[in-house]
Amino acid sequence: MPQTTAKNRSKSTSKEDILDAAERLFARRGFDGTSMREIAQAAGVAQALLHYHFRTKEGLFEAMFARRSGAINRIRLARLDTMIARGQVTVEEIVDSLLRPTVEAGHDPSRGGHYFANLILTTAASNNPWAQGLIAASYDVMAKRYIAALRMALPELSLADATWGYLFIIGATLTQMSPTGRADRLSDGATTDKDTEALLSRAGAFAAAGLRAFVGDNTQTRLPGAAAPSR
Repeated sequence: MPQTTAKNRSKSTSKEDILDAAERLFARRGFDGTSMREIAQAAGVAQALLHYHFRTKEGLFEAMFARRSGAINRIRLARLDTMIARGQVTVEEIVDSLLRPTVEAGHDPSRGGHYFANLILTTAASNNPWAQGLIAASYDVMAKRYIAALRMALPELSLADATWGYLFIIGATLTQMSPTGRADRLSDGATTDKDTEALLSRAGAFAAAGLRAFVGDNTQTRLPGAAAPSR
């Protein structure tokens, strides 16, 4: 029994090592620029083990992608379900539950960090049918849940506007998923993209205001501590 447990643990570790190596190399070199041989070398395993676990390079990429996207989506939907069960949802809470798991993963190397941030951005922006199929399989069910939740919080929001709002929010966030230093440069040091709370509070306020603008709701969404505008 102990030998079986040790063997299973070894298989699990090898598989995780392969996924980690694939994530790094795919992010650096792209799908076409990365070979199974290179991934095996980076993971310190025989190439045959990659084919045993994943069969093809496409299968390996899909498993690598699903590992991170699945973890992010489980956190998102658990938070969304909690809000809905409470019987009260706000636009700000919905947006935060959507963005926070993504940004936190992008800032945490143990959860993919900038490697997965690069991969999800390039995959989502690709018009390759296989890439879009991967995005659909990984995110569309979750996305429709969030679009429905936005309409629950803003009943006058049309399905078309809720869909575009969701896409605008996700698109803007993916470019800021992991720190690049650009906010630091553009602001001459007045802010930093390493500060996840500063990033999320601003992204949430910006997104909520945009969604309310779709339905002509002039309710002000202000950052914590910001003064009300003078009239």
